[in-house]
Amino acid sequence: MGEAAAAHLLFGLLGALPVGWASALGAVLGGSIGPMLPVHKQGLNNLTRALPELSPADIQHCARRMWRHLGRVAAEYPHLHRFSVDAPGGRVELVGRVHLDEAKRSDSGGIFFSGHIGNWEIAALTLEQGGIPATVVYRAANNPIVDRMISRIRGAVMQHLVPKGHDGTRELVRTLGAGKHVALLVDQKLNTGIPVPFFGRDAMTAPAVATFALRYDCPVWPIRVERLDGATFRVTAYPKLAMPEEGTREERIRAITIAINQVLEDWIRERPEQWLWLHRRWPD
Repeated sequence: MGEAAAAHLLFGLLGALPVGWASALGAVLGGSIGPMLPVHKQGLNNLTRALPELSPADIQHCARRMWRHLGRVAAEYPHLHRFSVDAPGGRVELVGRVHLDEAKRSDSGGIFFSGHIGNWEIAALTLEQGGIPATVVYRAANNPIVDRMISRIRGAVMQHLVPKGHDGTRELVRTLGAGKHVALLVDQKLNTGIPVPFFGRDAMTAPAVATFALRYDCPVWPIRVERLDGATFRVTAYPKLAMPEEGTREERIRAITIAINQVLEDWIRERPEQWLWLHRRWPD
């Protein structure tokens, strides 16, 4: 209850501030508290092994910037309803609108994928505002009260939210079977996944995007969120992935999953401070 009460109090305070102020305060709090947490060591280890070209000082600097970024993401939750694509003062610019228009015209629906990069909530918000009410799968917060609070915030800007798990999978099946769209974050470890290269090491990766794409013969679009300055963002919708036409089903699933991981890796390498390095993505 203490964690939930603190979250309510903090979100209430942040929500009362202008968006830019709240985001800046989140950066200060994240940058001050994050490096003192035990999980900071995991982030440093991941950065060191994934980006060996960086010096120890660069690793420390990147980790501190990551914490500031994550603080901003948390502080922006109470303001999600204020972000708007291409609207004056909406703080979100869209690149690649033609690909979203293509998705809207698709009779077979489709799958959008991204990762915990930039403020990842902005990707689903962009789809919603662009006329693509995708079913969004999310990981529930550990504290059920906090989870309900975040779900209410998300629900104000996204219509179709389902928690990760069996219920979420059934909803994805229904959505894609009806020729509609889904949106997934696919950059976290799945113990029951398949080993696929990610930053030069095999990482257990969910093959769901590839499996569903082949089962329903639907397109797959990458969508990326970048923080530009403070609480402003660029969302880029990319052309749909090329689907392999040869090989067994398992070989095609692996090829698609490798391509997805490569897309995510390229994005992360460009802005490493904007990715969630704290996750145990690789085996020790």
